[in-house]
Amino acid sequence: MTVIACHECDLLQRKITLPPGRVARCVRCGAKLYRVEYRSLDHTLALTVAAAIVFILANIFPIVSLQIQTTRNDTSLINAVHILLDHGMWPVAGLVFFTTFLAPFAVLAIMIHILLSLKRGYIPAGIAPVMRVLQIVNPWGMVEVFIIGVMVALVKLTHYGTLIPGMALWSLGVLTLLMTLTASSFDAHDIWNRVRFATPTKRQPVRAATLTAAGRGLLSCHVCGLLSSGGHGGRTVHCPRCSAPLHFRKPDSVARSWAFLVAAYILYIPANVLPIMETSSLFGAQADTILSGIIYLWHSGSWDLALVVFIASIMVPLLKLIALTLLLISVQRRSTWQPMQRAKLYRVVELVGRWSMLDIYVVAILAALVQIGPLATINAGPGALAFGAVVVLTMLSASEFDPRLIWAPIQKEEIDHE
Repeated sequence: MTVIACHECDLLQRKITLPPGRVARCVRCGAKLYRVEYRSLDHTLALTVAAAIVFILANIFPIVSLQIQTTRNDTSLINAVHILLDHGMWPVAGLVFFTTFLAPFAVLAIMIHILLSLKRGYIPAGIAPVMRVLQIVNPWGMVEVFIIGVMVALVKLTHYGTLIPGMALWSLGVLTLLMTLTASSFDAHDIWNRVRFATPTKRQPVRAATLTAAGRGLLSCHVCGLLSSGGHGGRTVHCPRCSAPLHFRKPDSVARSWAFLVAAYILYIPANVLPIMETSSLFGAQADTILSGIIYLWHSGSWDLALVVFIASIMVPLLKLIALTLLLISVQRRSTWQPMQRAKLYRVVELVGRWSMLDIYVVAILAALVQIGPLATINAGPGALAFGAVVVLTMLSASEFDPRLIWAPIQKEEIDHE
């Protein structure tokens, strides 16, 4: 019998055999434990190789061209980053480059390396560190958010001139679909099951339905899922299979999450008050905030895109701040109030955080295309820097939060009543 621990509530559970395509979820908090894919290795390898080919096309061809009389400007992802660098907005340029090029490239390269090696029948070189890197960079790849940002930018560009879609625009759409399918079919448990050099953990009996790994003195690896014993006396323990550092709870989780959250609160005001985009033309200069850009989309008839930007750029960051505040206060007070709802709230916060990058991508595309000398020029404003920092800080705050702290008071109550 194999015993696994839920990464969100630490509950020990028996691992059961599932038919292909089914998902095992925690009986207490509902978190995803593992998924069984049909022919996971072959299927995922084919999708990953296809995504890598489309990724290359998306980065060597122009995304869109802007034709104004005899002047034509083409832009690609790298060109947009270069324009931001030229304007001195290197933090925004670095953020765009990392989330739309470097992170997706790293994910695809690592997955091809692992899957191709396993397909050929041997253990991938450096399997432990590359799987840890994959877990770190995977949440930061935001191709699907970027393509929506491009669509919003195209609406704003219609009054400047003629728009000509490039090969990269269609490639980005296909890439978004392929990377979504790849992520859903990649089975980390299957990968680790194929790696046979792990030191097995002694089988642990499950005494009660509410028994946790920490209660049995076991440490659950968040990279490979292996249960290990140890960690007493303040000693640093590493996973015997993937060498990841192990802790009963994330060290200083609440303090670190609060630090990132407070910084995000401070920057949220300038992010919405300062101009995120500055436009210069023969008719004068104009500075647009996030809200004024939403109003422009609404009055231009693109109410659907205006709603998307409003939700992604105004509502999502604000609700993330409020939700994280609620979660942190509740775990500090060791509250037993609605643990299941708080666990679901945490998952929603992690899921939607990336969509706040939408406005940053819109500014990047507009700044790259509208560089027509005295006729019209668009530059990223100081609000873009503050807004990008808010997005990163809230994502870091959510990643530092340990959801197992939600269930710790409930577990203590159950033990006291036994």
